[in-house]
Amino acid sequence: MLKIVVLASGSGTNLQAMIDSIEKGEIWNTEIAMVISNNEKAYALDRARNCGIPAVCISPKDYPSREEFYKKLLFTIEEVSPELIVLAGFLVFIPEIMIKKYKNRIINIHPSLIPSFCGTGFYGLKVHEEALKRGVKVTGATVHFVDEGTDTGPIIMQKAVEVRQDDTANILQRRVMEEAEWKILPKVIDLYAKGKIKVKDKRAWIE
Repeated sequence: MLKIVVLASGSGTNLQAMIDSIEKGEIWNTEIAMVISNNEKAYALDRARNCGIPAVCISPKDYPSREEFYKKLLFTIEEVSPELIVLAGFLVFIPEIMIKKYKNRIINIHPSLIPSFCGTGFYGLKVHEEALKRGVKVTGATVHFVDEGTDTGPIIMQKAVEVRQDDTANILQRRVMEEAEWKILPKVIDLYAKGKIKVKDKRAWIE
């Protein structure tokens, strides 16, 4: 069984999509072993606890240095021994030591079609505000492996979403979630659990 740890900072809608997909059997042979948030008020923690999934808050504010925070985060993850780590709206920089330890075993969901509207500072509504400002006709979501850069790891799967003339950032954000994020993230986890995702250098593909 594929054991995963989910890291989330906010409401946990992508986490809920994973939980629902596992319950429906749409994700093969997988369990969420733990949910970790840097935000004690994150609803993602409540979603996890309501489903009997261990959930903990590890906040940088509770540690004297970022290094101590990272040590605690890594120690907590290592205790679970996950085969895959899923970043589902986790707004904390992932340290290089963790990326190296879990090379090609950390995936992230980003609310745009990378390489558009990604990188440092592009998260949450900001992504959709910039897409509307630029006047793009199509946006979407991307699941990618995490490397030392910001949104620069090998792309696993993308799904396009139409941008409509009367969209606001909030409306577009919701449509990207419903039509792309909540679909491709569970799908990628299912494919990973089945051993169908391969990666080499900067390229990932599905066999």
